[in-house]
Amino acid sequence: MLRGLSIKNFALIEQLQVSFDTGLITITGETGAGKSLLLGALGLLLGKRADLSSVKDSSKKCTIEGVFDIAHYELVAFFEEEDLDYENETIIRREILPSGKSRAFINDTPVTLQSLAALGAKLIDIHSQHQTLEVTTTDFQFEVLDALAGAAREIKSYKRGLKLLKEKEKEVNNLVANREVFTKEYEYNTFLLKELEDAKLQSGELKELEERHDRLNNIEEIQERLSGSIAIVTSEEIGVSDQLNVIKSNLSKIASFSSGLNDLSERIQSIYIELDDIQVTLLDELDKLEADPQQLEQASQRLQLLHNLQVKHNVSTIDELIILTQELQEKVSKTESLSEDIEKLKNEMITIQSQLDEVAGKIHKKRKKTLPVFIKELEDILQALGMPNASFNAELKLQDNYFSNGKEILEFLFSANKGGSYGELKKVASGGELSRIMIAIKAILSRYAQLPTIIFDEIDTGVSGEVAHKMADLMMNMSKNLQVFSITHLPQIAANGQNQYKVYKEDIDNTTVTQLKLLDENERVREIAEMIGGKNISDSAITHARSLLKL
Repeated sequence: MLRGLSIKNFALIEQLQVSFDTGLITITGETGAGKSLLLGALGLLLGKRADLSSVKDSSKKCTIEGVFDIAHYELVAFFEEEDLDYENETIIRREILPSGKSRAFINDTPVTLQSLAALGAKLIDIHSQHQTLEVTTTDFQFEVLDALAGAAREIKSYKRGLKLLKEKEKEVNNLVANREVFTKEYEYNTFLLKELEDAKLQSGELKELEERHDRLNNIEEIQERLSGSIAIVTSEEIGVSDQLNVIKSNLSKIASFSSGLNDLSERIQSIYIELDDIQVTLLDELDKLEADPQQLEQASQRLQLLHNLQVKHNVSTIDELIILTQELQEKVSKTESLSEDIEKLKNEMITIQSQLDEVAGKIHKKRKKTLPVFIKELEDILQALGMPNASFNAELKLQDNYFSNGKEILEFLFSANKGGSYGELKKVASGGELSRIMIAIKAILSRYAQLPTIIFDEIDTGVSGEVAHKMADLMMNMSKNLQVFSITHLPQIAANGQNQYKVYKEDIDNTTVTQLKLLDENERVREIAEMIGGKNISDSAITHARSLLKL
């Protein structure tokens, strides 16, 4: 509910701050006094677009702030989705800067107009004779019927199932589309995969293969160079081994004469040992060498194969070819299993559809049972509101299709005259009739659902006498379950409010400004008397006003 409203520098409003209570709140005032400005300010607060023309003084900032008690609205999930701090007392603020830029805040957190409008729709519901087409929509009619039928749990279950069904259907469509694409590529991918799998690729193979090929391809040079090296080491008289042995012998004989000579002797000893080891290794390497034209040819062919595959697939390593092999295996496997996957998903869809049919059947039973009760109550209220011949002809028809809230279509037809033909609400009901139908539906709905604050903007235009009293009683009954504002010219409705506010214009320092005032008892008597008899208030008007106020 709206607890407080603060408006600064908006249209004819210089500064206004007002608090509101629960129940029925009536707002009165002369035509042109500025009641529409309040709705304009609230509209900005609820997410409507703004421009600099709505600012009183364009050199200053315009601020509109509303304080809302949302403890009973179950909006915690909404705040979590929007990443906002939840407070039972939530503050919404809208600012229009001198530059023309507009900003919006929820609990001091900047938000987009889209987020603001989404929250605003859950907090305030504004109705005027020009804003009643909602009642003609099937979505709204189902919303009312389901609230009365107590079908919220089934509707929630149905929507979960429908969401899952659409997800599965999307998966099937994607797989079918992929199957068409993959099938075209399947034979080619299979050919490429076989070629790579036949190559029996091994990580690190290329380096080893290149070394083996180089060794076999240059075996004569390797043998020659190894043999020459062995000869240099082992040759008698001039062999490196014999010469080094002489040096070793000489140094060992003088090693004891100084530490430096001793170090040299040890180093030569180490070199001699290392050379001996090298000699053994050279002999081993020479022994292992054997010309093998067949192995050389195999290595050449293998290298050529790997090179061709790298060029063909535009890669530079064996590891990349291995990764490509794995990717092709996945594609081929996926193509081969697509039909099986599609069939599995279709079976899952059949199961979900069966469950949806069951839930939709429960929803249909509840709706069908509730519909005549709702129609009877609606016609009774409209009769009290001066539409004695108002009649509805409504029918629920089950369909094969899955709609957003069930498997039915609702024909909700209306006739205002006895014996008249039925037609769609938006085609046969006048603006005044739609207004009364809307207030009647909201009155019924308020007993079954937690509605946002409702503002009726002169929805009682054209109503008088006993019907005005009935409409006032209806608003009063609604206000037992929710906060109701009524901007009205009817004294019967104005007097029924627990609180009454007056909108008026006032000249201050040669400037006309709009003010909003909470009336006390005496002020209410005079205001309602003026609504009854005009500016020249008579004693009878005062008496009538006091009677309406039950004073």
